[in-house]
Order: sequence, then structure tokens, then C-alpha cells
Amino acid sequence: MFNFQAIGTKWHIDIYKELDEAEKSDLFSKIKNRIDIFDKTYSRFRADSLVTKMSRESGTFTLPADAEAMFSLYRNLYLRTNGLVTPLIGNLISDAGYDAEYSLKQKKKLEKPPAWDEAIEYKHPTLLIKKPVLLDFGAAGKGYLVDLIGKVLEENGISKYCIDAGGDILHKGTTPIRIGLEDPEDTKKVVGVNILANGSICGSAGNRRKWGDFTHIINPKTLASPTNIVAVWVVADTALLADALATCLFFVPAIKLSDAYKFEYLIIHSDRSFEKSANFQGEIFV
Repeated sequence: MFNFQAIGTKWHIDIYKELDEAEKSDLFSKIKNRIDIFDKTYSRFRADSLVTKMSRESGTFTLPADAEAMFSLYRNLYLRTNGLVTPLIGNLISDAGYDAEYSLKQKKKLEKPPAWDEAIEYKHPTLLIKKPVLLDFGAAGKGYLVDLIGKVLEENGISKYCIDAGGDILHKGTTPIRIGLEDPEDTKKVVGVNILANGSICGSAGNRRKWGDFTHIINPKTLASPTNIVAVWVVADTALLADALATCLFFVPAIKLSDAYKFEYLIIHSDRSFEKSANFQGEIFV
């Protein structure tokens, strides 16, 4: 139905409902507008974004209504991972080379990000920036945007659909679909297939954004990218949760998260061994 590029990734949206050309055009405009609003708030790659403004000045900022779900999850995961998953990692990732110019060159000696309570205080809808800091929502932002686009579809009378934003997938419907799980060492191959129905699957791997010794996943305490895990997939009810937990599993074992969140997972280690949850649906080929 819709194929386009946005927020640095490819989007493919299938809608299981007949629409005329006018309806398609109107819906596509609403989708693109929602993406732009989200990007203009949370992107650290845009000079005109709210996040970029926060990196330049301290003070109290009013966040949009959609911030609550994402910030609350980040706060909980920050505590559960002992600070290993944090939105305060923006300066570290940028200095390592994953910056607004996409230079992929380390710019300076890396420094650990500040602690949450040292730098920010969040009480919806306000965020107090105690000192300028570059926030990064890469661990969960794209997944959350997928959920928000799903909401746009549903508000326009579409109950059955599949959204794929660079591998972050949200499916609504009763007929299962087969999702190929990309091999992180050979993008023309898959390491398995997941059977998805009425839920989300999100993956995280370092192969797409890798330079020198870094990937886009960096441990804020060791200042290095993990090497023991090469890919993670998580299945959950929402793309926000699936995307966030896919990053968490690079740093902490699933047991630290499974008492609080409902999800299934597959982890591929650097030696090609794998581990998965008991109810992860599909086949694994490694």
C-alpha cells in the first residue's frame, strides 16, 4: 500500500482494507504528518528539534502527550538495567561518530553520560533539563513511532494492517504472517523465521550501523559496543516495548525483565549459538 523513506529508514505499510485514491492520499498525508511531528520533537539529528534545543539550554520544557508512555518505559528500564539503557547517551553516541552528520568518526575522548537524576527530572508533561544534555531515543523511539502510526490507521477505520519500519514490525489481524530474521553476518540470508499474529517484533543488531570498533549500541559504562551478542529479536504486544527490550537484552539477561514485562525473544551470540524463550514462535536455522 505505502512504501516510503522517513527518519532514515524504509517504511512499508500494508492495509487489509480497500481504499479509493482520495482515501489513500488523505491517509498518507496523515501518516507523514505524524512522523514529522514525532521527528521534530525527538530527533537528535534535526537542528530544529526539541531534543536539539534541550542539548543547548537548561530549563523546563513541555513535552507532547505521547511522551508519557516512552519516558515512563525509559525510566523503568533505566532502573532495571542499572543505567545501561538510558536516554542520556546522546552525547556519547554522537562523540563516537554516530552524529547528525553521520560522520562515523570518533570526534573526541568519550565520556560517560550523566546519571538520570543528575541531568533531568520528568513529571508529565514537563521535563526539567538541569544541565544541557543531548537525549537519544534510539533504543525505543522507532518502535514507538510504529505504534503511533498504527494508532493513526485505527483512528481512520483500519483495524487490520502491517507496518514495517526498517525491521520494526507491528501486525494487527488474526491471520499470522511469516517474518524472516536477517542474518547479521549476511543480509541476503536469514537465521530464522518468526510467526507473528496481532503483535510486534523488533530486532536490534550492529551490522547496519557499524564503524571502527563501534556500533549504534554502546555500553554507557564501558564506553564500548557489545561484542558477545550480534542480534536480538523481541516479540511483544507493542513495538515500543519490543524495540526497547531488544536493546536491553544486549546488556542484561532476560530474567531481569521477564517478571515485569510480557515478551518472547531470540538472541544470536557472536559464536553463532543462540538462546530463545520457550514460546518464541518459528524456526531457527543457525
